[in-house]
Amino acid sequence: MTIFALSSGKGKAGVGVIRVSGEATKNAISILTKSEKCPKPRVASLKWFYDPLTGGRLDHGLVIFFPGPNSFTGEDVAEFHIHGGYAVVSGFLEALSKIEHLRPAEAGEFTRRAFDNGKMDLTEAEGLADLINSETEGQRRQALRQMDGNLKELYEGWRHDLISAMAYLEADIDFADEEIPDDVTERIIPIVHDLYQDIQEHLDDGHRGERLRHGLQVVILGAPNAGKSTLLNYLSRRDVAIVSDIAGTTRDSLEVHLDISGFPVSIIDTAGIRESEDAIESEGIRRALSKAEQSDLRIIILDGANSSYLDHGMADHMGQNTMVMISKKDLGVIIDTEKLPRNIIGTWHVSVKNGDGISDFMASFEKEVGARMQLTDTPSLTRTRHRLHLQNALDHMGRFLAADHFELELLSEDLRMAAREIGKITGYVDVEDILEKIFTEFCIGK
Repeated sequence: MTIFALSSGKGKAGVGVIRVSGEATKNAISILTKSEKCPKPRVASLKWFYDPLTGGRLDHGLVIFFPGPNSFTGEDVAEFHIHGGYAVVSGFLEALSKIEHLRPAEAGEFTRRAFDNGKMDLTEAEGLADLINSETEGQRRQALRQMDGNLKELYEGWRHDLISAMAYLEADIDFADEEIPDDVTERIIPIVHDLYQDIQEHLDDGHRGERLRHGLQVVILGAPNAGKSTLLNYLSRRDVAIVSDIAGTTRDSLEVHLDISGFPVSIIDTAGIRESEDAIESEGIRRALSKAEQSDLRIIILDGANSSYLDHGMADHMGQNTMVMISKKDLGVIIDTEKLPRNIIGTWHVSVKNGDGISDFMASFEKEVGARMQLTDTPSLTRTRHRLHLQNALDHMGRFLAADHFELELLSEDLRMAAREIGKITGYVDVEDILEKIFTEFCIGK
């Protein structure tokens, strides 16, 4: 069947783009334009469009024809650029539904056909989805790299190296009646060992790519009235949280999503840490500590005007991913930082009230965000499913490297399974069970 859908965004717009893909594309163009002659490939042609049944005019716009296989989907594709009003778009889609062998596309079906026709692999398809959903500069750049095939080249290179190593073993299996050279595995082990190291380094990236896709999670932790909500409002540049002198104002977590230097960051304000007999506040404190444990970065605010600033075990929540902010600098009180753990990122004396010291803190905060999410020369792993398949491949390779026997069939099977796991990432082996999940993440028309 030939599919069609609105590929531009829904809602009133100056221009709407409707895409058609499949064998009946040329026929659809002919019927809608009342012309037997198909437009020149990849050339925008100004046409009147007509209803297939009534012959009434639908709109005046452009049609562009992309003959397969040199199209996005690998099939014959047409794009109709029409006026983007509700009535025009609705009428055009209804007209397409009247043409034989045409039906509305499902979510992600255009990209699925591109994958099925070899126009892209799964990592490139996922990169396209990420590009559509990107909200920050960092997300856009990472998605473009993946859509351009950077991850595919990396993973397919590893798979081909494994297959090449496996070929040595397969050759000896095919000639089992002949004497097996003693150095067969010795020739292969260095290759597999180097691959193992490369994949392990790729996995040990601190979840950089996944963080960039979903956003860095930053938790603000501290005692009541230390200035947590004031900091959240400052970072958000709006009154997100209630600021009050009354302790316990924030009882649940409050989250805002920000763009920090081109990177997506989720800032979470939490309930003040203290002893409380209030059941609701106690639950808020429990949630605060839980989120702090799961966070990528913590900002712990200490009340610079309170001599008991380290009460309630605040030092126990500090570590190598902790930035310590000492608030209320405007009161002229500076606490002793020698009591703080040595492995924290650093300390900053600030006054959120008048902004004193905030610029220094923000410069360091942006640096820490960038350090955890900045793109590197090597493409970053971006999805949990990639990580799972690579870890499975390492398990098979580890068994190969640890083997103390020369059973070539078993050794070859370990390498075969490792190559298969990597092939599942790009889609070059049977991955039917995950295709539906991947492509349904797309919007209709893509």
